[in-house]
Amino acid sequence: MASFISHTSIDCHDAFALSEWWRMTLGYETDPADPNRPGDDECPISDPDTGHTLLFLQVGDHVLPDKRIHFDLRPRERTQDAETTWLLEHGATVVADRRGIYGPGSGWTVMADPEGNQFCVVRSPDELASLRAGSGTA
Repeated sequence: MASFISHTSIDCHDAFALSEWWRMTLGYETDPADPNRPGDDECPISDPDTGHTLLFLQVGDHVLPDKRIHFDLRPRERTQDAETTWLLEHGATVVADRRGIYGPGSGWTVMADPEGNQFCVVRSPDELASLRAGSGTA
């Protein structure tokens, strides 16, 4: 049982402007059902061939963190909670627990590997499907 990289997140001052620059540079696309707009805090763009996603996250602080790029891991077989527990048992640490930040089934866990590199654990594909089936959204 392992995770996969759901997307690569990039902290920035202007999520929309930077996502547009990289979209043009890489030939990535936005989701036509949920397009990025100026002022959005989160702006994803995806490779039309591979599906790889870059997620630009607007950071309100005047100083960006030293490590501005991190992976978001999506568990393949375990739940988000079980994956977080497994990672803790294997040397990761919790930096910030953001599970439930926007209500039940939302959020993520910010973790660090044994050398302090941060990453996030998000919901599994099964959890996302269950959430969509129950509420019509993810």
